[in-house]
Order: sequence, then C-alpha cells, then structure tokens
Amino acid sequence: MEPVDILKQYWGYDQFRPLQEDIVKAVLSGNDTLALLPTGGGKSICFQVPAMMKPGVCLVVTPLIALMKDQVANLKKRGISAYCIYSGMHYKEVEVAMEAARRGRCKFLYVSPERLQSKLFQTYCDGLQVNLIAVDEAHCISQWGYDFRPAYLQIADIRSFFPNTPILALTASATPKVQTDICDKLLMKDAKVFRKSFARANLSYSVLEETTKVDKIQHILDRVPGCGIIYCRNRKRTREIATLLQLQGIPASFYHAGLPQQERAARQEAWINNETRVMVCTNAFGMGIDKPDVQIVVHYDLPDSLEAYYQEAGRAGRDEEKAYAVLLYNEEELTDMYARIAMQFPSLEQIREVYQCIVNFLQVPVGSAEGVYFDFDINEFARVFQLNLTIAYSAIRLMEQEGILQVSESVLLPSRAEFVTNKETLYQFEDAYPALAELIQTLLRTYEGIFDNPVPIYERQISRILLIEEDEISSMLHQLHQYGILKYAPRRDEPQLCFMQERVSAPNLRLNMARIEVRRKVYTDRLEAVFAYVRNSATCRTQLLVKYFGESGTPPCGVCDTCLKKKATALDAAAFKRITDTVMNLLQEPVELDVIEQSCRDVSKNNLLEVLRFLENEGLIKRDISGKILKK
Repeated sequence: MEPVDILKQYWGYDQFRPLQEDIVKAVLSGNDTLALLPTGGGKSICFQVPAMMKPGVCLVVTPLIALMKDQVANLKKRGISAYCIYSGMHYKEVEVAMEAARRGRCKFLYVSPERLQSKLFQTYCDGLQVNLIAVDEAHCISQWGYDFRPAYLQIADIRSFFPNTPILALTASATPKVQTDICDKLLMKDAKVFRKSFARANLSYSVLEETTKVDKIQHILDRVPGCGIIYCRNRKRTREIATLLQLQGIPASFYHAGLPQQERAARQEAWINNETRVMVCTNAFGMGIDKPDVQIVVHYDLPDSLEAYYQEAGRAGRDEEKAYAVLLYNEEELTDMYARIAMQFPSLEQIREVYQCIVNFLQVPVGSAEGVYFDFDINEFARVFQLNLTIAYSAIRLMEQEGILQVSESVLLPSRAEFVTNKETLYQFEDAYPALAELIQTLLRTYEGIFDNPVPIYERQISRILLIEEDEISSMLHQLHQYGILKYAPRRDEPQLCFMQERVSAPNLRLNMARIEVRRKVYTDRLEAVFAYVRNSATCRTQLLVKYFGESGTPPCGVCDTCLKKKATALDAAAFKRITDTVMNLLQEPVELDVIEQSCRDVSKNNLLEVLRFLENEGLIKRDISGKILKK
C-alpha cells in the first residue's frame, strides 16, 4: 500500500500538499527528519501517515494539552486507536495508556515532554515497539527559539530506548540558528531537512500606526468580509474589545485561558461554525484549530517575536483565498515594550522574592511538594502579595525554564474518589441510606481499586449508568464525602502549579543567571527585529519575514502595504491625481469596474488597478457584496 492510499483511506484526501509526501517517504526510509511547514501546512499528516504504514506505535511529543486531546479525539473518530499522557494525570490513567501501547492496542501515544522523564513512563519503554518519534513544536528545544521549554532538552534521552527508531521534528517557524539547534539537541544523524517557503502569496501584510485602535479595527472589519481573529496581550482587553464590537453590531466573542474549559470550547465551536464572526483573544487561542476561511487577523498589541507573529498571522487564508494580516502599533507602545525588558528578566533577588511568596501562598513547607499540583491563579496571587504582575509572571517563567516549577494555564484534573471506611461499615451505611446505595454499588463495580487509593471517576459516565442528571450525581457524591464514607475531590480545570523539585528555602534557591542573561540578549534581539518590521516603510513585508527565517531570493509579494504604496507611487503625482479624481467623481453611486475602465481608456489597466488598490487600502473606496465599487 502506498502513502497516498493511507491518506485517502483515513483522511479522505486524493493527494498530499506540497512537501508532505517527501517528508513521509523520508520517514519511511528511516531518516531523521526536520520539517518546517508554515501554520496550516498539514504537519500532523507527516507523522500520522507513515506511522499507519508501519507496525508499532508512534510516540508524539507535544506541549499543548488541548491540541493533544483534540488530535486523539480526531484519530479515534477515524477509527484509529490513540491515547495521551500529560501533566496532572493519575498514575492509574497513565498505566492504562501505557498498557494499551505495550499490548498493541494503541497506534498513537501523545506525551507531554515532562512525562517522558517519569519513572513510570520509562518502565514501560522497554516493552514498547515504537515506529516513529514525532516532536511537534520542535523550536521549543532551543534556547535561541521564542518559546524555549527545558523539558524538551530531555527528549533525546528517550532515543536510547529506541536506538533504531527515526525521529521527525516539526515546527512552523524556526530561524536557521534554531534549525541547527533542533538537529543537534535531538541527536539527529544526517537529518533530511524539508522547508516549505515561508512566503504566502495570498496573504496581504499591513502595519498601521494608530492611536485609536478600536476605531481602526471596526473600519477594517467593515471593509473585509468574513470571519476574523483579533489578538491582544491581556485578558481584560479581549472582553473590552469584544463588547465594543458587539455594540457596533459585529458578532464578536472573547477567549482566554482564564475562562472555564466548557465555556472556551463553546466559544471556539461557535466561531468555527461562523455563529461568531470575530474572536478577540490572547495567544491561548488558535493552536491546532483547522479553520481555513479566516479572512482577517488583526494584532491589537505587538507580539514580542516575529516567530509568534508569523504563526498567528498565518491563521488567515489557509484556503488560499486572499486574506489580510494587520498589525496595529504606536511609538509609545514600542518605547514601553523596550522598557519592560527589565521586568521580563528580573534579578535573582526578585525571583527569590516571588518564590517565597508562592510557597507562602500555597503554604508549602521546606522539603515537600515535589511533583504535587496546586490550584494557582497568578492574578489572585499577585494581588494578595501586591506584586507587579509582569515581574511575577516573568519570574515564574524563568523558574520554569530552570526546571524549578511548572505552571499550566489549564490542566483538566478529573474528579477522584476513594472509600475511606471498611466494607462492613459501608454495608450498614447502605441499609441506613438506601437513596445512596445504588450510587455506592455503581462506584464499586465501575472503578477498580477505589478502596485502595484515590481513583479518577467521571460524573457523566455515572450519570449515564444510573440515568440521573450529572448535577445530582455530584450532589450525592458530596453527601457521601460529608458522611465520611467517601473522600471526593471534584474535577478541576484551573491553572495549576507543580513543583518539579522539592521546596527549598528562598535564600537557597539556585538559578543559572548567566544562562538567563543569554536569554535576555536573545529576547532583546527578537524584539528589535519586531521593531524593525513595524517601522519599515520601504521593503516588502513578505521579503522581510522570509529573510528572518533564512529564506532568500523571494520576489516582492505585490499585495502588502509597502508593495501597494510603491505601485501607487510608480505613477507620477499628476497622473495619479488625475486618475484618482476621475474615479472618485464616478463613484457618486456604486459602479462596475468596467464602467471605470471605460471612463479611463487612456490609462493602462495595470495603472488603473494600482490606483484602485491604493484607494481601497487607504479606506477611501470599497466593493459591495455584488462586486460593485463605491465610496467609503
């Protein structure tokens, strides 16, 4: 069977996208491979197809829990067995997934990088037949990258268990330096490297200096039809902008990691189904969402790297139709971002102060808490201790990178229950409280080991068994807890903080400040690249972006703001004004393009179209739903 047959059988596609088949064949030949495919380039197909063609399980390493769950769910819908293992799971759940993989009942095992180092996971490795190790978001392995995660540095260790298994590293954005680092850190041998051009012919990039950004967003949304995304830095702003857009009659919603999981899922679904036109969000939104018809992505706030900007902007126009990526900024914002570098990289004393506040906040004694998860709302934490939120967040990020602790925006921890009485007392309780007896029996029949240790339980599953509403099941479980029969911990979907090593006294907290200083320099360089991009007024935006990623020889895109400006000014000023006046005089009412062409017979079609594009880009004219041109 050929790769394209697997693609057709399970995914319904008749052919691969550019480079996908080359990557698949390299993996099938046993080569270590690095694949650079821009956002929406179909990275998952590159490991899923070859894994389906070989015996054994594909080990997929990814840091994104939500994406991990989505991909497992999608594979199961296609009749493909898949499991995932991530931070916060009980060891019993991990055992179930690993046992399925060892017995050949799992084709794809998704694992967070932190889990690779657990003793339980490694105990099972000897019995696993792994046909491929796929590393998603591979740029996270490099300290030169924009999203460095120390757990990625340990991925190469797992190769010792599977010495003959090829590794496929995938990323949407990596500079040449990061590409080299990925190959080195993953111990790749004679790696095959595939790069799809970073140029997006259908995507028009624009940078606008604005003081009243919300007004500009409304103006943009009036001109560009279809659905869109607006990225903001902080959660509060997402709500504010969405509310303002709603008041203008634009169907908008907001999304950030602080919302409950069910609410996030519902809002995401409404947007995907075009019930919501615009999603105003933080960068927590968008990963793994396959919505091809996004026509506009606006950045209300400056991103702090071109890698992040390229990924987020690239969520527009995946259907290859014309789309727009607009970045709004002002000089005051640039000055503020540069000044905030010191807060992004606090001193050792500041980091120790934040650490001391964390252990006080969570009431963690010295010598304890290694591997333990705590609910942790950073906004509440900073408020209680009157800390600067940026410094607190940055100190925590640096402690994560140094392997001291780990914070997850949202980790779904299922409900857990354990009977804390003996069986004789339990029988007596059932006689005394018959309304709860059936629930007790269901727990005993459904959840093995519930008398020995806390086990994950699922209220929805119990609800289906007993034909009782889920809320009532939760209420009954709380009753058993209050009676001292059951220890019940309801499910949590809150931000979690986990200590990766035992808690030490703050003065004994050790960090490699020289290494942190290197990261500060890298961060500053990335920020300066963003500043150069937004201040540029002469070079094609696409050329600037692809050059940053090491690609040369790319022709001007012809559709970004700087290219359009050049085209419009290629005419001399007098000719440009004459054509503009003719067009604007014609537009007393909406007219077809051919009417304008008839009135401008002495003008070349190229020059006329250049002027029209310029006027449209400046917001002076627009096209209505029928395609006619009219004044704004």
